[in-house]
Amino acid sequence: MENRDTCRRSNCPLGCSRRSFLAAAGVTGASTQMGLLSFASSLFAAEGRPGPKPLIRAVFVRPDTDKYWLGWPGAAYNIKEHQQTYTKILKDAAAKYNVDLVLVEAPLNDEAAVTRCLDTLKRVPPQGLIVVSMSLNQSWPHINRLAKERGDIPTIVFSPMGTSFTGHLQGTRNIPGVYVAATQDLDWLDLGMRMLRTTWDMKLSRICVCRGDKVEDRKLDAIGTTLHYIPRQRYADLYNGMEETQEMRELADFYTKSAKKIVEPKRQDILNSVKNYVLARRLMRDEKCDGISVDCLPLVESHQLAAPPCMAWLRLNDEGSVGACEADWSAAISLRLNSLLFGRPGFMQDPCPNTVNNTLMGAHCSCPTKLDGFDKPAAPLILRSHSESNLGVSPQVLWREGQPVTIMKFQGEAADTIILGTGKVVSNIETPPAGGCRTSVEITLDGVEDTRDAKGFHQLFIYGDLEAPFKAYSQLAGLKVVHV
Repeated sequence: MENRDTCRRSNCPLGCSRRSFLAAAGVTGASTQMGLLSFASSLFAAEGRPGPKPLIRAVFVRPDTDKYWLGWPGAAYNIKEHQQTYTKILKDAAAKYNVDLVLVEAPLNDEAAVTRCLDTLKRVPPQGLIVVSMSLNQSWPHINRLAKERGDIPTIVFSPMGTSFTGHLQGTRNIPGVYVAATQDLDWLDLGMRMLRTTWDMKLSRICVCRGDKVEDRKLDAIGTTLHYIPRQRYADLYNGMEETQEMRELADFYTKSAKKIVEPKRQDILNSVKNYVLARRLMRDEKCDGISVDCLPLVESHQLAAPPCMAWLRLNDEGSVGACEADWSAAISLRLNSLLFGRPGFMQDPCPNTVNNTLMGAHCSCPTKLDGFDKPAAPLILRSHSESNLGVSPQVLWREGQPVTIMKFQGEAADTIILGTGKVVSNIETPPAGGCRTSVEITLDGVEDTRDAKGFHQLFIYGDLEAPFKAYSQLAGLKVVHV
């Protein structure tokens, strides 16, 4: 149990509280961690769309014996106690992440047992499979067969220290949808459960995209997410048909009181801005969606919106939902994945290479404040005007200098690839004297000789070095990874 306590103290990148996970899944109230006030109205509940829980099957692969003699994991390895420890971690994680766990206690110890397991997987396919290795040499022929013959079930092979050498890990390393976690960290089982839950949630996710003039759905086969398109004009018409409410006034009061400073916006600007949040929530509820992205600039340019939805997107992303600019669905699904997997929001930004410092400056009109996590304190917030129109409210969020960050985004029409890299925050850029959007952050990029070569647009900046778990998830979900 000492190992588990050590891991919790080490701030594992996937670790989070139940509240944080449920926020990412969209099933907690928006007033979570509000601090200054709580909203009584059910309008502000982050209305999740409860659906079927994923079924995860877990099996143990080991000889059917009471103790080992010579060879790893060794005679000192108490088989019964270790299986009980793994079982407790798995059951606790299943409860935390709202998973139906079917845990098979009898070990898979011969070909017949593996055949029976594969037959069960074919008859009742689970949404995920966890295979725990408990023997150095005798487990791997069975594990390799399970990995190759399991079908398309996302599968995690957990190999705690003492149960694999380099050679044992070769048979599974290039199988799509199979990730092998060979580690001394027993709590990685908890993290693996969250990954499997995330693959399921991404398949069930729906993103409302307000663009064009058609109503249609498009499913992204690589991850299963549905893009639900509605006419852009509908957003403007609904906005202009809404009356000011007490909920809007309360939300405006909250941001007025919690902001470090207010520069350009007046009271009415703030009210005009928070109206977008109420509208976005209603649209998401009515269209049964988990997030929204609006092609808003043409509506602002034509004066059909009194304020762009910058503050609404801040609020949605702080709640663990999705608010994405410019009808960029690939940024929206990136935000969705990040919130589900890591329990914190990402910052969708316009990349501007700094050729003098060889850094990357990222700026945009909206940025979340819960950068450290949904249940962590908010970053300092300054209320500014939307720089391109001087309308409404655009947040200037101050990033922590020296903070390690990850940069990522889904890429391509198939959404089967993510670009991925790491760096560190150098500075916050003030506008003015600089031009561009109000939240403007300068970062270094690891392994990039010239930042003009950085791939993508509207990539996310995310607090933390999350490259390794992103790669693990991508292997599990069958995604390709390209360095930024």
